[in-house]
Amino acid sequence: MKRLEARVYGWVQGVGFRAYTRMHAIRLSLVGFAKNMPDGSVWVVAEGEEKNLLELVEYLKDGPGRVDRVDYKIVEALNEFKDFSIL
Repeated sequence: MKRLEARVYGWVQGVGFRAYTRMHAIRLSLVGFAKNMPDGSVWVVAEGEEKNLLELVEYLKDGPGRVDRVDYKIVEALNEFKDFSIL
């Protein structure tokens, strides 16, 4: 199990980006959350199989609104989630 920590920058708030992320995360059997940040970005933390996390990154790059940049890292999972939430 691995953990994705990502920040998505662009016009990604108020366009259904968190719901889009949740839909794909659930389909990929990932757990975690998507959260709007004060600077206008969306913070995404997800845990699951690394190949599924990398697939989620591709969806993040192509999400609704306008994605300018996705900064992310993959680290060891902390196993702290039971589902995927919108915060």
